Amino acid sequence: MTGSEPLTIDEEFDMQQSWRNDEDKCTFIVLAKTSSEQPNGLHSIEAMIGDVNFYLNSHDNPHEAELEVMIAEQAHSGRGVATEVLKLMMHYAVNDIGVTDFVVRIKETNNVSIHIFEAKFGFIETERSKVFKEVTLRRQVTEDFKAELNVWSEQNSKRVIFEPF
Repeated sequence: MTGSEPLTIDEEFDMQQSWRNDEDKCTFIVLAKTSSEQPNGLHSIEAMIGDVNFYLNSHDNPHEAELEVMIAEQAHSGRGVATEVLKLMMHYAVNDIGVTDFVVRIKETNNVSIHIFEAKFGFIETERSKVFKEVTLRRQVTEDFKAELNVWSEQNSKRVIFEPF
């Protein structure tokens, strides 16, 4: 959805494993609501529909997080899943990590993602890269935006399980 490309399941597992020990990256796997929960409380691999990530990689602002989201399974696209997981990820980043600014880099042809970040979250376009064919959008965390994330999280805390990998 943002600038990431689809990975094979082996590549996804390798990436998740490497990120687990990296203090500058955070990733969550997005699971579909299914009845595929195993007796041990785990979900089968078939429940995985995407991921949401952030990186703390700005040398100028250590409190800036670059967001990425991907809903890879077409059956779940266009149903608000990306919007919901982004709200949760931003809530976590702001309240638990201390993020004060967000940035996203989106392929310039991905109008759906650009719309989500601009219309739903108030991100503003700050640059375009002709070389990478990407749009960069940014959002500062204001007190109002933090309050919106907190209200949404309180209202939906029983509906969504959100645990770090």
